[in-house]
This record gives sequence, C-alpha cells and structure tokens, in this order.
Amino acid sequence: MSNLFDTLTANGASDAPFLERLDGRVDSYADLQAHTARLANTLVALGVRPGDRVAVQVEKTPENLYLYLATIRAGAVFLPLNTAYTIRELDYFIGDAGPKLIVCDPAVLEDVEGLVDPIDARLVTLDANGQGELTDIAATRSTTFATVPREAGDLAAICYTSGTTGRSKGAMLTHGNLASNAATLVALWRFTAADILIHALPIYHVHGLFVATNVMLMAGGSMIFRSKFDAAEALGLFPRATALMGVPTFYTRLLAQSDLTPEATAGMRLFISGSAPLLADVHVDWSARTGKAILERYGMTETGMNTSNPYDGDRVAGTVGFPLPDVALRIADPDTGASLAQGEIGMIEVKGPNVFAGYWNMPEKTAAEFRADGFFITGDLGKLDDRGYVHIVGRGKDLIISGGFNVYPKEVEEELDALPGVVESAVIGLPHPDLGEGVTAVVATSGKGAFSEDAVIAALKDRLARFKQPKRVIFVADLPRNAMGKVQKALLRETYAALYKGD
Repeated sequence: MSNLFDTLTANGASDAPFLERLDGRVDSYADLQAHTARLANTLVALGVRPGDRVAVQVEKTPENLYLYLATIRAGAVFLPLNTAYTIRELDYFIGDAGPKLIVCDPAVLEDVEGLVDPIDARLVTLDANGQGELTDIAATRSTTFATVPREAGDLAAICYTSGTTGRSKGAMLTHGNLASNAATLVALWRFTAADILIHALPIYHVHGLFVATNVMLMAGGSMIFRSKFDAAEALGLFPRATALMGVPTFYTRLLAQSDLTPEATAGMRLFISGSAPLLADVHVDWSARTGKAILERYGMTETGMNTSNPYDGDRVAGTVGFPLPDVALRIADPDTGASLAQGEIGMIEVKGPNVFAGYWNMPEKTAAEFRADGFFITGDLGKLDDRGYVHIVGRGKDLIISGGFNVYPKEVEEELDALPGVVESAVIGLPHPDLGEGVTAVVATSGKGAFSEDAVIAALKDRLARFKQPKRVIFVADLPRNAMGKVQKALLRETYAALYKGD
C-alpha cells in the first residue's frame, strides 16, 4: 500500500471544502495539501526522519490536525498527548517514546524544556490559536512535498492507554491499521463527499483523530471544526451538517436543549456514539425527541473500531451491534481462550487488519495480550445474543470510562495511597448522568489527621490529569474484602450506585 496520507486524501477534490474554521474561513483539499507540505518540510528541517516520533501536546486547532497529517506524510510516527496530562505524566511518555520532536503550548514551555535534555529532542511551540514557532518556520517552507513511501506494517502513530499496573502502554498503530479501519467505516456508515461532519471531539484521542478525521478524509467530505463541544452551538449547526460523532455526554447535553426536535435534526443523516457505553434510556429518549436512532459502535485504542450497529436495520439500545465485515470476533473463556456458546458471558477477542502491532517497548506485555491464533484479548467482557448483536457487560481490566476517556483505577489508587494518613483506597466507576461513569474514590484512613473530600481532590490536582481525578471521595473505616482478601469493588459499586443521582 501507499503512505496513509495519500490513501486518505485520494478522494478529496482539490477545490472541495475540507475544514471550516471557527472564524468561518474554509480550507479546501488544495489548502490541506499545501499546509501539510509546509509542515512536512518543517519536520524534515527540524531533523525528523522516517520512523521518528513526533510528540504533540497542544490545544485542538486546524494546525494541530495538519501536523498529524504532515507527520505521517513525512513517514514519521505521530504521538498525540492529552492536553490534561501533567508534567509528571508527560515525563513518562516522552522518556518512553523517545520522540525526535516535541510540540507543546508556549504556556508549559519552561516545564517541558526540563524533560528534553535527557533524550536530545527538539522542542517547538504551537498555541491555542494555531500560532507558534512551528508555524513561523512552516511559513517559510515550500508548499510541495514528496510523500514518503510507507508499507502497511510501518508505524503511523503511537497512542498511550492507561495501564492496570499504573504504567501506561503505547499502542503502535500502523498505516495499514488506520487505512483499513477508515475504509471499512466509510462503506459501512455510507459517508460520501456530500457529507459534512460536526467535529467537536478532541484530536488527541482515537475517536476524534482516527475515526472522525480519517473517515471524512477518505470519503472526500468536509468538517465543521470546533475546538470543543457546546450543545447549543451544535444544535445550531445541524441545518448545515449531515453527521455528528460524539461520546454519550454529547447526547445527554443535547437532550437538555429544549429546541431538540424532529425539525431541528431533519437534515442530519447520522448520529454516532462511542468511547463509552450509551445508556439505553438516552437511546430511547433520543429517538422519542428526534425520530432518529443513535448508531452506537465499539472500539478501543488498540484496534480502532471493532463493531457497529447497522446503518440499515435495528440499532438496538444496550448493544454495540455486529462485528465489522473484516473483523473476526469471538466470546472466549478468559482463562483458556476456548470459544463460548451464544448467550454465555466471556472475554471479547478480536482479529483483523485493524488490530494494532503491539505495545511500544513492551514485547512481553504484547505477547500476553494475544492468543496463539492471533486473536487480541480486549479485556472487555461480553456476549452475543440470538441475533448476533454484541453486548458488553463489564470490563475484566476494571477500566473506568469517564466522559469518553479511559481511567484505570490502579493509577489513581497509587496516588491516593501515597497521601499521608491514607491506609488504602479503592477507585470505582459509578453511573454519572453527564460523564457516563464518575471516577469515585473510597478511602480508608488511619484516623490521624483531618481529612476532607476537597483536601484529597486538591492533593491530586497536579498529580493526575483532570479526567482521572475523583469526582467524589468517600471515607470508610475499612474496605470490604472477600474470603481471599481481595477488595470487593462490585459491592462498593452496588453500595454507592446512586451517588450521582440528581447531579
């Protein structure tokens, strides 16, 4: 195959619109080619070579998106980093990935400079307005660039996903992984050059970067590009758009808008939800208010999309639909990997061209996550119903998905347990009306010292990204345990299930 950049941009007519900026200016596909060429030339001038990593922690702007495309065009490996990550977290990612270039916001330049010396990386800035040292250099560069040839197995990106042991893992995604998934979704969801997507998702996340962006590029369609999601603004954009991709929070907030009616959504062809479970009530309420059914799908950082409810046919609330046409999916015994019968609950395992190449610098972890026959063990528990729909019933890895972001309890627990006076903690996800799941800490203390919920949350402010920080802290004398001494998180989830009701 060719470089992912050429594959993604092959269907975009040069004079067709690609991206509408916040100020109303529209970039065409010809502009995309020029912008990415300038940036690709800039990367080469800064010493980036094919296979080198480019780490990016900046706000969402068109220039940030073009930097992603320029990176893969230059044959390098894009490393998107959540803007909420603290310097402490950033230190780990940079040390692990060893990027050749780091692009950061000018506001954190001094802090990031202290992380660069040990790895001999270049550092340039890009601010929330899409301006900085990077674009200053790019303005002087040529608008032509010979795309670097890449094979299907060459890396295009590394995306870090939280680790159950507290150590994040870098999922290696190839040109073939991303191209195959985008092509499948374009066909399955029937995107064409006539489609206009409201793009309000982050682009340091697989959903916004590789699903929304790659799908629209491959279809030759266009995007109304917004730095963040605002329900009232999104509703006002519906008459000019055909599709919205969002997390469940988008839809709960839209349902709170009194103007959400069948008339308001009449021109919208497709509403897609993912990154976290969509509550069945939200699915039902949306259909009742708009006359349209949300299409829920299931994916993960390591695989892109695995399943989708159908474009035609029943979009069943509480399910994530069928395996994609090129994805093999089975429900297996977690211990043996043996396939289970229809209706039985087991581990969801997948195999296909979408499945990643492994974890960066973690060969043993990679080997442990794949079966001998090549199936990837997702860590999600599920079942198949009698119609073949996939139901996700739990997460074997204890993952919390809050606002569409992955949070592993162990990572939060380690920070809590390090606080003076904390004997032990258990972090759980509880149903939250806005976030899907609220990160919740149950803390056992020594009884010494004054503890308050606000004090604990404040203590974690600079130690964890905001989305990982507990929304509530509950104090107990002891954590409940089973006969084997293991903390009973299921009991805690049951006990405090209604904590966020009314929020």
